Amino acid sequence: MKVAFTTSDRIHINAHFGWSKEIDMYEVSKDGYEFLETLKFDNNLKQDGNDDKLSPKLDALVDCKIVYVMAIGDTAAAKLIKKGITPVLANSEEDAIADVLDKLVQTLNGSPPPWLRKALQENSQSFEDELEEEAAV
Repeated sequence: MKVAFTTSDRIHINAHFGWSKEIDMYEVSKDGYEFLETLKFDNNLKQDGNDDKLSPKLDALVDCKIVYVMAIGDTAAAKLIKKGITPVLANSEEDAIADVLDKLVQTLNGSPPPWLRKALQENSQSFEDELEEEAAV
């Protein structure tokens, strides 16, 4: 599954979702994790009430299941959830991305909480499977 982190230094989860200029993407499985890419955003990110700033991020995260953030506004959180993406708040700006990824892999290999099991189940159905189901209807 794809997991994203809002970051200003590519080491810590230390950025507000709406204001973040960089979001690091990882592929995470029971076997470990792999860095995929850094998504970069340059528009006027600090303008409160400007929901247009969220659209490029929401579009870029479309196949992501979890986004770890330092902070997030209610509107952005609701839009992520509506797209099937779970926003998770970091405990502090000192939370290291690598530490969270290690814990996530451990959790996947143990007993994942219900919200994570749901995300994994949704992720297990491939696009081809969905097309076959639609064609059968």
